[in-house]
Amino acid sequence: MLSLGLFLAFLSPAQFDGFALYNNQNQSTAYLINASGQIAHSWSLPSNANYAMALKPNGNIVRGAVNQGNSLNGAAVGGKLQEFTPNGTLVWEFVYSTSQYVTHHDICLMPNGNVLMTAWVAQTNAALQALGYTGNSAKWPTRIIEVAQNGSGGAVVWEWNMLDRFIQFVDANKPNYMPIADHPERMNINVVTSAGGGGPPSGDWFHVNGIDYNADLDQIVFSSRYLSEIFIIDHSTTTAEAAGHTGGNSGMGGDFLFRWGKPANYGTPGTQTIAGAVHDVRWIKAGRPNAGYLQFVNNVGGPGNSTVIDAINPERDGYLYPRSAGSAYGPSVYDWRHSCVANSAGQSASDRMPNGNTFVALSEEYMYEVNEAGTVIWQYNASPQKAFRYTCDDPGIIALLGDDPCGLSTGVTGPIDERTITLFPNPANNSVTLSGVVPGEVASIVLIDATGREVLRSSNTVQLDVHAQPAGLYHVRAALSSGERVVGRVMVEH
Repeated sequence: MLSLGLFLAFLSPAQFDGFALYNNQNQSTAYLINASGQIAHSWSLPSNANYAMALKPNGNIVRGAVNQGNSLNGAAVGGKLQEFTPNGTLVWEFVYSTSQYVTHHDICLMPNGNVLMTAWVAQTNAALQALGYTGNSAKWPTRIIEVAQNGSGGAVVWEWNMLDRFIQFVDANKPNYMPIADHPERMNINVVTSAGGGGPPSGDWFHVNGIDYNADLDQIVFSSRYLSEIFIIDHSTTTAEAAGHTGGNSGMGGDFLFRWGKPANYGTPGTQTIAGAVHDVRWIKAGRPNAGYLQFVNNVGGPGNSTVIDAINPERDGYLYPRSAGSAYGPSVYDWRHSCVANSAGQSASDRMPNGNTFVALSEEYMYEVNEAGTVIWQYNASPQKAFRYTCDDPGIIALLGDDPCGLSTGVTGPIDERTITLFPNPANNSVTLSGVVPGEVASIVLIDATGREVLRSSNTVQLDVHAQPAGLYHVRAALSSGERVVGRVMVEH
């Protein structure tokens, strides 16, 4: 059990109520913590996690796990996918580990319940040299697989391979001989990577570490640490089309639709916007500030090699991302940035909240949340490699914890230890005031919207300014210095 002494809470008007889910790498217990730093649920599981996990709408968790006896080993190696019920019962398990391939790093839960996974696929040096590779060692190119539950196990229903993307411009007698700069949709097999430091020797070539899915576009984005790039590919293809260069919504098969971070990788001049390691690329969810942007951890991308969270909004035309011939993919600089309050050389994760806050999990540091001004308003001193933020109204949270998971009752009367109080004016359009209470009695007062989210918080006052809040029904909850809690409802109109 984690000590709650590790928790530091900064209660402010902008704090976003919700939960954080995480499982430390190579540990067997998963935790769900609430906004107060309390453990809302935990899972004691039979095997260690390798990196990532997700909460399903039914309250189960899906996680990557470490398979015992993997033949291929490297950073965040996994080899296993598992789903567990809230009480820790195994629902299904899928092992993807042989002498030729193994899953590693990230997973992504898709809306249809399938799971995307990243994998290494071993290739001998001779096989790669036959394709024009000039190196002298075996390598493990990236594979992305989509796995569907199949009874108590799983099955691969779609896959994409980096091996199918390789081109070279060193030997006209070998396959896929073509100018690198003319084909940014392909991968130079002799691209210079930053591999070789910080971990045990392995064939990990590109160190893909983050993956996300956009259901509206039916596209996948992934991040590569050793290439200092993020990539978008088409998921609407068949597996056969994904191995080629035509088909799918884009008409480009499995070729890169977009890439960003290091134009030199495709022989094109331009600024290297991802200076080194990159992690946890994701599309910002609909309904949130900068929805549709690509957000990622740029580990050394800030001033003085500091860690920043960057977001970009690539130009898009339907399912394609236009680019002028001979130029790098745009934008030329990030569109939005958060400068992290500490630095992390690896892993890490981030997310945008509906109220504009940013959640950050810095590996080997801590988790925290900042408001749009960059002020830290929540911190939890655990340092998982990756963590995931869930809102109070998330279906999985409700399935796991009940209809009022954040303890924000939407009834006129609150829990038994609360007293209903009058608010005036009601309806209100500028401010709302507690009746019969003096400011000095109020330890804290919060405004809660209809979804159970805390949108305002203050102290030592009986009044809340609601002029900037959207019209609708709200709840006001106040904690008094006497220990009593009072609650009321107010309609905001403009």
